[in-house]
Amino acid sequence: MWLRTSCEITFDIAAPTPFILMLRLRSGAQQWVASEEYRLKPSVPVYEFTDMFGNLCQRLIAPPGPFAVAISADVKTSDQVDQAPGAPFVEVEYLPDGVLSYLLPSRYCESDRFGEMANSITTGQQLGYDQVKAIESWLRATIGYEPGRSDIPVSAVEVNTRQWGVCRDLSHLGIALCRSLSIPARLVVGYLYGLKPMDLHAWFEAYIAGRWYTFDATQAELKGGYVAIGYGRDAADVAIYNQFGPPVYPITQDTRVQLIEDKYAR
Repeated sequence: MWLRTSCEITFDIAAPTPFILMLRLRSGAQQWVASEEYRLKPSVPVYEFTDMFGNLCQRLIAPPGPFAVAISADVKTSDQVDQAPGAPFVEVEYLPDGVLSYLLPSRYCESDRFGEMANSITTGQQLGYDQVKAIESWLRATIGYEPGRSDIPVSAVEVNTRQWGVCRDLSHLGIALCRSLSIPARLVVGYLYGLKPMDLHAWFEAYIAGRWYTFDATQAELKGGYVAIGYGRDAADVAIYNQFGPPVYPITQDTRVQLIEDKYAR
């Protein structure tokens, strides 16, 4: 399907403030970016780099006063999410080097604390995809999904204790459970067509049978329309913006995802 994604954020800056932004989409196996428009108001010099996870990031210094960042893109993404019941577990010694970091505990995914719990949730499941699917189903049935309720990232341990969270929080717990079973898992932030209420979204991916598969405990069923902005070990790696100095908060944020016609067909 063809989608037009957009996100506009406005800040009120009190003093010159360094930012690192992560809002540009990249083409990959599951999506192709046909066109993009990126606007800063007022316009300032920008330096772009690729971080250690392959995400496109921009460094800049925002001047005092209103400062707006707006990006829109036309992107082709999958009509449906690939699923592979029965896909096998990959032994750690056969994992690609670049995947190994997604096995380790991280700031918000304390996978070394969930071994017994993960084994209990996945008892009787075939190793690999079926284990992760059982974790996704358990999260959906057990942890309350409450969009918009929390602005502060919390860890998997905290989510499990309080039994509710936003999309990012459920993903943190899912990632920690996967990693405790030696299944690499990573957080993805991006857009989801048809998400209600509309906002930026987070889900997780697990590495099974030689590739990454999507899992999302916040949705009743997996469907197409996922557009990834960034990948990382947890929320600390995929913030759409980081600012340095006195705290700065958005005064407005508008996120949209629209279905469009394929104007790029020949």
